[in-house]
Order: sequence, then structure tokens, then C-alpha cells
Amino acid sequence: MSDTFTVHVPMTFQRRGGRKLIVAPDGTAMPAIAPRLQIDSVLVKALARAFRWQNLLDAGTYCTIKEIAAKEKVDASYVGDVLRLTLLAPDIIEMILDGRQPPALQFERLRKSFPLEWKTQRDGIHAA
Repeated sequence: MSDTFTVHVPMTFQRRGGRKLIVAPDGTAMPAIAPRLQIDSVLVKALARAFRWQNLLDAGTYCTIKEIAAKEKVDASYVGDVLRLTLLAPDIIEMILDGRQPPALQFERLRKSFPLEWKTQRDGIHAA
């Protein structure tokens, strides 16, 4: 008689934003590694750019998004998408900088659009 047994757990692995997630048969996803602070460098870099570019606009160094885009050699729509990050609720920005954001909260998701009202932003973050 053998002292070993096999347990079959149906799951798949996916990559999202450089992170591995375990996906259960019902479609729910969870981090493949125990949750820990994981700073999303893409999102942090985008936030840093957003506030730097906003400061340049506020100071009058540049007058338009197109001027920033030309100087940075990026598309103007990208500059607009990044600048929108300055409208995130302060606690969400802090969460991102600390690496406490949910795995689904990534720059590509925020580029599309998000509500301007901070309470609605928070509700959306926790629903993700």
C-alpha cells in the first residue's frame, strides 16, 4: 500500500501586467504568489509623468498637450491619457505608489477611462 495520493485541482495560469494569476474554473483570478506589496512600475512611471507634465502646463512652460507630446516624442493622445491620472483620488494614488492596488488596476485599464468622482473611482477599484 502506498502512502501517497494525488489531488487534482482544475486551474489555469494567466499573465496580466507581468504578474501570474491562478484562474479557477469559475473564472475568478487570484495572485499565483501570496499577496504582497508589488509596485507596478509602469503605473508609477505614468503617475510621475502625469504630475510632471501637469506642473509644466501650470507653470506655463508648455501651453498645450501637443507641445508636450512633441518635446517628449510621444503621441498627444498618450499625453492626454497620462495627464488624466492626475484626476485620481489621492488615496488611490497613494495605494498605487505603495503597491497596494488590486492586480486588475493597471495603466492600460486607466488609459481607457475612469469616473471623475472620487467615490465612484473607489467603488470601481474595489469592484475590480
